[in-house]
Order: sequence, then C-alpha cells, then structure tokens
Amino acid sequence: MFHPRERRACAVCGVPLVPLDKLPLSTDAMLEEGAPPPPEFELLPATYLGRGRGLLAILALAGMTAFFLPWVNVTLPDIVSYSGFALARRLGWVWAAGVAWLVLVPTVVSRRSIGKMRGARLAATLLAAIPGVTAVLLLARPPHGSHGVPLKFTFGYGLYAALALSVAAIAIAFRFGGRIDDIRVKRGTSQGQLVH
Repeated sequence: MFHPRERRACAVCGVPLVPLDKLPLSTDAMLEEGAPPPPEFELLPATYLGRGRGLLAILALAGMTAFFLPWVNVTLPDIVSYSGFALARRLGWVWAAGVAWLVLVPTVVSRRSIGKMRGARLAATLLAAIPGVTAVLLLARPPHGSHGVPLKFTFGYGLYAALALSVAAIAIAFRFGGRIDDIRVKRGTSQGQLVH
C-alpha cells in the first residue's frame, strides 16, 4: 500500500514493509494452488477425541453439571441448599463459573485441527481456571450473616466438585493439542529426505 521508497516500516507498529509478492502464501492460497495444508492444520473428524479434546469437553460438561449441584447448605436461619446457579442469582460474580464452563465446551469442540487446538490453549486454560478461582474465593471469603442474624452453613459437594474439575481441566487445557512434533500424517513420508 506504500511506494517502496516511501516507507521501510509501518508507522504504527514498526513491522518491516515488504512487497506482497515476497510474502509466503497463505493457507488459503496454498489450497487454491493444490498444495496440501501443513499436517498440523489438516482437518480432523468431528468425533476426534485425542490430544485432550474429548477429555476437556467431558470435564467442561461435568463442570456445567456441578454448577447445578449444592454449593452451600444453610442450616440457620433456614434450612436451604444453594447451587452454583442459585448463588449466581444472589451474587452476580458467581455467574463467571457457569459461563466459563458453558463457553469452554464450544471452544474445545470447534477446534478440529492440531494447530487450532494448540492456538486455543491459553483461552481454554483461562476458561478452565475461572470456576476454580470462583470456588477458592467462596472458600476463602465465606458468606456471613447480616443485620445481626446468625448464619450457619457448610459447603456442598458441588463446590468441591467444581474446584476439582477446574484443576483437572487446567492440567488438560495447558497441553491441549499435544506436541507439534508428534503428528501422524495421512499421506507422504520424509523417508530418504534430508531433515534439518
């Protein structure tokens, strides 16, 4: 977009400017020319469960279920159980846990290549961490009575399940997509070629 003598770098970000014909082909352009996509961007079946994809989706679905299990069991002044959903209706910030699980499912399921799975690692890890942070905040700063009314309660198994599922999901999401040097290709081989 600039004349070659006009600028050598972008005025905003400082990236060196080069002619378009010197840039490597994009993935779309390579496909138009008949070149196969790189192995890490080959489309995997929708039912592919490897490289943490299936396990992370199952953990996210289990986390969504844990959001509706009892998180707090109150025994005084009333006898009532609050699920994560019920707590979120009272404490708006608890919605973060349910929304994070809900968003994690399509984030994982929509990634159908190794490259895209690896690209979503950070997002998946952060989404997996949000329910754990929510549970830790509730455990660290428990509810208290107001206006002189005493409050007695115990934390429910749903809260501990959400915390455990979050920790497990973080461990899986951190390695979502697996290693890039461990890819089985459908066609071709490097046998007999010089590999750098």
